[in-house]
Amino acid sequence: MADLDSESLLAFLPWLEFPGLSMALRSVLVALFVMLCGSATAQTLVRPVQSAPARPAQPHPVVFYVARGAPDACGRGCDTWIAIEGQIDGTAAARFRKFLRPLRNRNLPIYITSPGGNLEQALAMGTFLHEKPAVMRVARTVVKECGFEAQDSDVCLKLKQSGRELTGDLWTRNAICNSACPYFLLGAATREIAPDTSLGVHSAKVITQFLGVVPTPEMRAAATERGQARSDSLLASYFARMGGDTGLLKLVRTVKFEEVHVLTREEIIRFGLDRREQVETPWQFENGARSMAGKVSTQKVEGDTSYRLLQWRLICLSTEQFELDVQRPTAKSVFPAVAISSAAAMPLYLSPIPIKTPGSEFWGTRMTRAAVDKLAGQPQFEFIESSQAEDGRETVKTVLSTEGLSHAVDTLLPTCPPPRSVTVSTRDTAAK
Repeated sequence: MADLDSESLLAFLPWLEFPGLSMALRSVLVALFVMLCGSATAQTLVRPVQSAPARPAQPHPVVFYVARGAPDACGRGCDTWIAIEGQIDGTAAARFRKFLRPLRNRNLPIYITSPGGNLEQALAMGTFLHEKPAVMRVARTVVKECGFEAQDSDVCLKLKQSGRELTGDLWTRNAICNSACPYFLLGAATREIAPDTSLGVHSAKVITQFLGVVPTPEMRAAATERGQARSDSLLASYFARMGGDTGLLKLVRTVKFEEVHVLTREEIIRFGLDRREQVETPWQFENGARSMAGKVSTQKVEGDTSYRLLQWRLICLSTEQFELDVQRPTAKSVFPAVAISSAAAMPLYLSPIPIKTPGSEFWGTRMTRAAVDKLAGQPQFEFIESSQAEDGRETVKTVLSTEGLSHAVDTLLPTCPPPRSVTVSTRDTAAK
């Protein structure tokens, strides 16, 4: 058989039967069904690809491992999870079963990031997962034992394949579940998709290879048709067993194999992948050009089918002074006001920040270390937005969690500069 790597052929269908073909010819005909990630790894949140850019480096085969993080890293009272990452290859289902066998009584949540891969293996893993009360989320695991090595380096992958329980952090920002991955996700009893992750879909591609003969156009067309019918049958049967919304399959068929459509929050809810109308991430430490604690939330707009995104960041000016900012969609309102409130303190009003971003506006306020600690000590806070309407003052309140804030602040503090010391000159002292 010819080398298939150049075509990224990831999955084989059984030998096909074609009426009218000789036994010898049937023995050299193979239909291959492929679901590839394409360029989805390079796409941003809720932005469909309109054309097919250059193909990225080949992802590594999927790995499975157990990771432990800080207290409440994977939810209140949860610090340990199953991490799944990489391309779903031709032996993934068997390895997944073997991996889960000793963990069957631990009931750990699952976090996945994957560009996709072998469709039949994804369906097999989803079917196996459907037999258990599994919780599955989209997120990347950053393993601390890898040190300065890249997370997909040979050294780091060897650690992840070692069978050891590793330590790490969860990152939802820009984590992906594309191509065949959403079908695997559908097998979980509970599916939670954070607003800063993405689910990408596209139609499958049937590739035929003929060994020892030169096929006619009719033979190629027949092989492609049978392969597509096989894939449609597999997916229809799987969706029926999982209770999936076939509207997703109809959407997938409209997206070319070379393109990727990233599902909007409305589509994620409509197709039953995650039915929550308000979704938020925990507060997470982000180590970048300027370290911060960040949070993202999305919620349904009242009386509308659209969803609005709120992005929060807490930055430190010093170890004793912080700035809390929020980015929200531009509000068409008169005399708007924005505040946060918790049971432990009076409302804290935010001021508009003169940053020009199309469709967005920014609000912020200064906070002392004591105020931040007091906020982190509460389970939740209210985001209060008000404006002047014809019939009086309109107010919208959104309740948001402080989950992860305390740990994020503790991680942020070592990166903060010390407070500025106030020096008093001898002349000033004498004058006093």
